[in-house]
Amino acid sequence: MTDLLPSRTDIEQAAHIVYAAMPATPQYCWPLLSAALGTETWVKHENHTPTGAFKIRGGLVYLHHLAQGASATTHTPGVIAATRGNHGQSVGLAARRYGMDATIVVPQGNSKEKNAAMQALGVQLIEHGSEFQESREYAAALAQRDGLHMIPSFHRDLVGGVATYWMELLRAQPELDVLFVAIGQGSGICAAVAARRALNLKTRIIGVVSAHALAYKLSFECGSKVESPVTTLVADGMACRVPDDAALEVILDQVDEVVAVTDEEVMAAMKLYFTATHNVAEGAGAAALAAAMQIRHRLQGRRIGLTLSGGNVDHDMFSEILQRPDMAQEQFEDDRRAA
Repeated sequence: MTDLLPSRTDIEQAAHIVYAAMPATPQYCWPLLSAALGTETWVKHENHTPTGAFKIRGGLVYLHHLAQGASATTHTPGVIAATRGNHGQSVGLAARRYGMDATIVVPQGNSKEKNAAMQALGVQLIEHGSEFQESREYAAALAQRDGLHMIPSFHRDLVGGVATYWMELLRAQPELDVLFVAIGQGSGICAAVAARRALNLKTRIIGVVSAHALAYKLSFECGSKVESPVTTLVADGMACRVPDDAALEVILDQVDEVVAVTDEEVMAAMKLYFTATHNVAEGAGAAALAAAMQIRHRLQGRRIGLTLSGGNVDHDMFSEILQRPDMAQEQFEDDRRAA
């Protein structure tokens, strides 16, 4: 497993690459969130990156190393990747920074606003397939046909870049007892593991999946890879049908628990983030908060860390969510009265 994860030196070198393109993001303890959860709650704001999500860190590091290799061979490859949006924006921004052409494959019916954001970064956008796995397989076929470099969803360099944000959080708040981390293809949670190891901490790591995309949770419980259909309508960044082998190996060995959150719970968390902090969260970006709300009775007296890992939600969807009954606030009031 050691070879799958970046070392402390790797992460520190990655940080130099990341900080050449963007500053560190903040972490805040929001009083209304702490009150809703009944415990000290720190939020790492990856929604404040140049692409509105944590993925940009991994893209910058991966393409930096790819560009170095291209320079050595005097050949700058075109790159291709599959995504539901945030990985694609990461690739688009980093590719532009390093002078590469980028092609991104997304599923049919993908977020219009994420598509527009990727195209604004200069990528060639292709819609193919009904869900992410089909898009990924098509991207791999195009890479082979056209001689493009296929950027994976999980790679040591991607994890090294993403781990820089966990290092920021854990250095600022080393006494956190629990981290909640959404699982898409696995770079985020494996980066949390890498940062915890680099800083020699004992912080528990709880993975979060969509209840409508259970592949990683089922695999965690079985101890081996299990595919599962995807039906989430809100958390597209967690819409994984087939776990990544390397990411799963790390998760099975190092993650303490995996919980599932419904679309209803995710939407309540998106609204709570806005009402408590005035930050916009997309579905996957709010999943960590949704999980903490779900098991908040187990968290009393503990310091917890959440990542608001992305804020790229379509405006029509977010408008509808903000108009929903405030279930999280109602539950908070019920709990307070009961106490």
